[in-house]
Amino acid sequence: MDLRLTFLGGVGTVTGSSYLLEAAGKRVLLDCGLFQGFKQLRLRNWEKFPVAPAGIDAIVLSHAHLDHSGRIPLLVKQGFRGRVYATDATRDLCAILLPDSAHLQEKDADFANRHGFSKHKPALPLYTLEDAEHSLGSFRAEPFEKNFRVADIFDVRFHFAGHILGAAIVEIYCGATSLVFTGDLGRPNDCMLPDPARIAQADYLLVESTYGDRLHDTREAEDALAEVINRTAARGGSVLIPSFAVGRAQIVIHRLWRLKAASRIPNLPIYLDSPMAIDAGTVFRGHPEDHKLSPTEVRDAFAVARYLRTPEESKSLNSDAAPKIIISASGMATGGRVLHHLERLAPDPRNTILFVGFQAGGTRGAAMVDGAETIKIHGRYVPVKAEVDDIHMLSAHADANEIMAWLKGFVRPPKKTFIVHGEPLAADSLRHRIEDELRWTTVVPACKDAFELT
Repeated sequence: MDLRLTFLGGVGTVTGSSYLLEAAGKRVLLDCGLFQGFKQLRLRNWEKFPVAPAGIDAIVLSHAHLDHSGRIPLLVKQGFRGRVYATDATRDLCAILLPDSAHLQEKDADFANRHGFSKHKPALPLYTLEDAEHSLGSFRAEPFEKNFRVADIFDVRFHFAGHILGAAIVEIYCGATSLVFTGDLGRPNDCMLPDPARIAQADYLLVESTYGDRLHDTREAEDALAEVINRTAARGGSVLIPSFAVGRAQIVIHRLWRLKAASRIPNLPIYLDSPMAIDAGTVFRGHPEDHKLSPTEVRDAFAVARYLRTPEESKSLNSDAAPKIIISASGMATGGRVLHHLERLAPDPRNTILFVGFQAGGTRGAAMVDGAETIKIHGRYVPVKAEVDDIHMLSAHADANEIMAWLKGFVRPPKKTFIVHGEPLAADSLRHRIEDELRWTTVVPACKDAFELT
């Protein structure tokens, strides 16, 4: 059976993950992610989808993050009527993430229209809350480590990927041909999530390369976190942690709980200012089979922070000058409540803006990590005089050595390894390592590239 693979996103960049498999007249998407970061990437979200959505039979989703799931409501809006296959936890997290994404888009469009700083008249959301909620009816949950059939000809199996709750490595058979897609590969020996499953073989492999050109700091994450908090508290400042609401916020809270329990940081109040992160913690509690923590550890760790749900509670923090720790979304400071905290805290040198995850090019987070002296928020420029720090070891992505160690679990090389989900330098660096160390055939595809898999 002839099998064709086309790269529709998630190549040359870490956003817009989307790969099309075609065989015997059937079409299946691996992921359907939102493009984020640079404006020229974000504009791709508004382009006509390369394949008619009504002609796609199914989506197989690796995990819930928006760069992998965020265009599903748009595809449904445009005519997709198939199933979205995902793990149980991924489905539950998408029920939080997708409506929230729509809500933020509607809110940003409304704000732009009221204040007149959009070039579009009127500014419109990519999709609405109603679109997002409607798309959730397309989801079908499948368990880990059990085969299921998609579009009558694809046999699919989810394996643990680590990374975030419910994240899967996707293994697909079409006849005798096998393909494995790593999704976002997590890190080994994580304190909360299972190690990425070992895969013995595949005819074709799609491997992510987010950190393909670098290694994570070898310091213990809690040591680095304690150092930043103690240094900031000593000068009377607050720590603002822009955090991905799903996955990273729960990791940060767990680490802060451990530090407080060991009296390694001052007894500063901790605030989780993200309704989506609060809801994601509830999903975490509801899937004990997908993580390592005991019910007692989950209860105690998630009780370390005060949860802020309403806008009024969030705004009240800005009138409180006392030192504190605030965890708020979004993780790259592209939107959400964290922007209001940045407006308040970034101009004060006593404070620290602490990033705890990958910052894609073109985002406010990347600009601040690179030393930007001002950032634009809601149409005006805000000075950045606070300390800006970045703790890589809290990343949920495997680094270059960890990716290579995972690849060495294969008992025979794939016929071809496609390097995806990485910025150009990261993807090409990983290509060199795989070719030099493993002697595998590799390709760094470009958007719209297509390959016949035999």
